[in-house]
Amino acid sequence: MRVDSRRVFVIAGPAMLANLTTPLLGVVSTAAIGQLGEAQLLGGVALASVAFDCVFWLFGFLRMATVAFTAQALGADDRSEIRAVLIRALLLAALIGLTLIALRLPLASLIFSAMGGSDAVTAAAASYFHIRLWSAPFMLGNYVMLGWLVGQARTGLALGIQVGINLLNMALTILLVLHAGYGIEGAAIATVIAETTGFAAGLAVAWHLLGANFHVARGLLFDRARWLRMLAVNRDIMIRTAALIGGFFFFTAQGARAGDQVLAANAVLYNFLMIGSFFLDGLANAAEQLCGQSFGARDRKQFSQAVKRVLLWSVAFGVALTLLFIVTGDRLIDIITTSPDVRVAAHQFMLLAALAPACGVLAYCFDGVFIGASWAREMRNLMLLAFVIYIAAWYVLLPFGNSGLWIALLIFLLARGVLQGVRYPALLRATFPEEKFTPASLRR
Repeated sequence: MRVDSRRVFVIAGPAMLANLTTPLLGVVSTAAIGQLGEAQLLGGVALASVAFDCVFWLFGFLRMATVAFTAQALGADDRSEIRAVLIRALLLAALIGLTLIALRLPLASLIFSAMGGSDAVTAAAASYFHIRLWSAPFMLGNYVMLGWLVGQARTGLALGIQVGINLLNMALTILLVLHAGYGIEGAAIATVIAETTGFAAGLAVAWHLLGANFHVARGLLFDRARWLRMLAVNRDIMIRTAALIGGFFFFTAQGARAGDQVLAANAVLYNFLMIGSFFLDGLANAAEQLCGQSFGARDRKQFSQAVKRVLLWSVAFGVALTLLFIVTGDRLIDIITTSPDVRVAAHQFMLLAALAPACGVLAYCFDGVFIGASWAREMRNLMLLAFVIYIAAWYVLLPFGNSGLWIALLIFLLARGVLQGVRYPALLRATFPEEKFTPASLRR
C-alpha cells in the first residue's frame, strides 16, 4: 500500500489534535495560577512541571516502544503478539508507577535541591509534586494504552481518550484552583482524578477491541527473547529521553538561578515550545506507526515513502507554527500571566521562543522514524552527542544571559534533527539491504 498524504493524516490528524490539548493543559494550569498574581506560585508551577517532565518523560519509552512493537506486529500480521505487547507493557508500567510512589520523598528532595529555586518557589512546587505523583501508575498506563492504539493506527480512539483526560483536567483545574480556592494543590488533585479516569476508559476500549478477553498464553507473555528485546529498546529510549529531559531541566535550572521573574517568564514562553512539540509530535506518531508497520512487513519502498511524506509535512507545519507564534506571541503572553514584571521579561525573549518549532521539526520527525524502526541505540547515541553540543553552546553564550540560554536550546533542537538526518541513509541501507518481494510490493 502506497504511503500518501491522506494515509499520513489519517494517523497524524487525530494525534495532532490530541497532542495539542496537552500543552493547552499546561497553558490553562499556568494561566490559572498566574491569575493569582504571585510570581512565586507561577515559578512553583514551572519547577513542578519540569520535575514531572523529569519523572514521567523518562518513562516515555512505555508509549514509544509500545507504538513500535505494536505496529511491527501489525505489519507481520501477528495478532497474538499485538495482544501480548499490551499486557507486557502494562505490567511494566504498573511496576514503575508503584516504585515512583514509594520513592516520592527522596525523589522530590533530589529534584528540587538540584533546581536551585527560591524557598517560596520550591515549597509551592513540592506541594504540587507530592500530590500529583499518586497518578503515576495510571499516567504510565495511559502511555501504554495510547501507544498501543496508535501502533494499530487507531488514532481516533487515542484522540478520544487523551482529549478526554486533558479536558477533564482543565475543567477540574479551573474549578479547584480558581473557584474552590485550593491553589496549586488543586491543580495536582485535578491531574490525579483525570489520569485515573482516563486509564479506566482506556482499559474499557482495549477490552472491547480484544473481544472482552485480555488472556495471553503464559509462554508468549513471558517469552524471554521478546522481554529482552523490549527491555533493550526501552533502555536505549530511556537514556535518550534522560538526555532530553536533562536539556530542559538544565534550561529551567539556569532560569531559576537568574531569579523568580526570569524563571516565571521562561515558564510562560516554555508553553510555546510545548505547543509546537506536541503538535508536531502528531506527525511523529504517524512516522512511528507507518515506519513500524513497514519494518514489520520488511517493505523498504513503503518505509521510504513514509519518511519522505512525514518529513515534508513536518517542515511545513514547523515553519507555520513559528510564523504563528511570531504574530500572536505577545498577545498570548498577556493572556497567560497578569504579572507586569513577568510580562515585560517574557516579551523580551518571545521571538527566540517562537523559533522553537522550526528549529525542532527535524528532530520530531526523525524521532518517529527511529522509534518505528527500533533504531533505539542510534537514537540514544545521537541524542547524547546533541546534548554535548548544547552544553558547549550554552557555555560560549554565557555572556548573553537568558538570551544565550534560549539560543543554546535552539541549537540543541537543531543538532538533534541534523545528526539523525545525516545518519538515516546508512541505517536504511543496513536495515533493508535489498528490497524483498512482499505482498505489498507485488500489488504496486
